[in-house]
Amino acid sequence: MRKYFLIATALVTLNACSTASNYNPLDDYQQLTPATNLPTPVALSNGNFTVEQVERGQYLVGLLGCGSCHTNGALTGTPNRQQLLAGSDTGIAWSNPLVDRNPGIVYPANLTPDIETGIGSWSKQDIIRMIQTGMSKHGGQTLAVMPWPSYANIHADDITAIAAYLKSLSPVRHQVPAEVMRGQKAVAPFIHFGVYQSKL
Repeated sequence: MRKYFLIATALVTLNACSTASNYNPLDDYQQLTPATNLPTPVALSNGNFTVEQVERGQYLVGLLGCGSCHTNGALTGTPNRQQLLAGSDTGIAWSNPLVDRNPGIVYPANLTPDIETGIGSWSKQDIIRMIQTGMSKHGGQTLAVMPWPSYANIHADDITAIAAYLKSLSPVRHQVPAEVMRGQKAVAPFIHFGVYQSKL
């Protein structure tokens, strides 16, 4: 009988990796329990949006679990409640680290309206486009680590409410690490989600 399992792992890249010829990638990893049930921060009053829009957006951001990736420490099970939705110093590998010794990694972005480190300079339409198409305000394509393909058909009123809520948050200054391209060495921790099948 074939067995299937979901693995969530984290690698602290400051530790030396195994170099023996009988290398087992799992030797460099530890199993974690990510935090998945996080509160959504309270929004400020924002004259550009209605109270109903902002409240609806807060509800939807909580329902979609955005904080599970975009809150520092949440991916490793130790969420920082002072940095809710302000991005993560732990990245997510988008190529398989069990195959690639140095996988490609993205670090979940700061979703608060901080001008320098978050989405403070983004328009409502920039946010809507990112959520529904994965395209950044600068035209770059986001990898599907963020499940934007699943969000493509979110109702227009709901996606506007999400943007309204994010634009109404208190800005939190928090710069996440830069994306790591496949083959480069990471300098910050990362996790990998994967589904694996036994060969038996």
